[in-house]
Amino acid sequence: MMSVANESQSKFVDISVPAWGWVALLAVIVSMLLFDILVLHRRAHVIHTKEAAIESAVWVGIGLSFTLVMWVAFERAAAVEYISGYLIEQSLSIDNVFVWAMIFTHFKVPRESQHRTLFWGIFGALVMRITFIFLGVAVITRFNIVMIGFGLFLIYTGVKVLRSGDHDTNPSDTRAMKIFHRFVPTSDELDGQKLFTKINGVRIATPLLAVLVVIEISDLVFAVDSVPAVLAVSREQFIVFASNAFAILGLRALYFLVADLKDRFVYLKTAISVILVYVGAKMIVTYWRHVPTVLSLGVIVATLTIAIVASVVHDRKH
Repeated sequence: MMSVANESQSKFVDISVPAWGWVALLAVIVSMLLFDILVLHRRAHVIHTKEAAIESAVWVGIGLSFTLVMWVAFERAAAVEYISGYLIEQSLSIDNVFVWAMIFTHFKVPRESQHRTLFWGIFGALVMRITFIFLGVAVITRFNIVMIGFGLFLIYTGVKVLRSGDHDTNPSDTRAMKIFHRFVPTSDELDGQKLFTKINGVRIATPLLAVLVVIEISDLVFAVDSVPAVLAVSREQFIVFASNAFAILGLRALYFLVADLKDRFVYLKTAISVILVYVGAKMIVTYWRHVPTVLSLGVIVATLTIAIVASVVHDRKH
């Protein structure tokens, strides 16, 4: 049985990425982050729908265009694995966006201060993802049977997402927040976009630092779902990280675009659930037999398309 599993494992692309390739990818990511925070959003301002739509289109365009880079630099199969991983990560990130909206609403964070907070949240998410990816690939390579465990976990998560409904939780009631407030002195008022401020000569945290902690915790939770999901379509660390990174980079613009439209896209949660269940089942089946990544790409695209079209039709009727 192990030989069958190893044969299935070999169906994924195996590319050799030179050190300068990793350096170039990280340099591009860091450059885009710096340009975004130092040029586009140097001054705090309210991001309206038009600006968010333009930025979202640019970020998605960058993420999709990297597919061509993978095709030219390596091969068609590598490009297919990348775009499949990118679409999985992008679709699963929708739930993350709605969670951010709940967090900002709960802590009453002004819209002009939200982008800077999300910038540091995205930075932390990238660090967590690359750590999870290298650990995940190493574990699967050494102990291939854990694919079944990952698959069952994704199926369980998909079913849980479908049955969870829209019940909001109070971020302040989490154990992490209680520990944070116990050890970190925090003011009751914001000081612009600052994470720390001085009151009576004493440096203490502002509520934005607490918000950032909650966002990072939510990113950690979503990483536990999304990284195994992307590992179902690729085992190449470079491809998995690139697909995660380019999807995450566009989350801030996506947040300002769709955070207020949760009630209009009523079938997106169902689509996310279907994708998680499918990817989990694929990961289990892959232990014995390889499932073509092109098939997974088709299922993901079809699921998202049906959910969006159905949501638009439902919104027009109601």
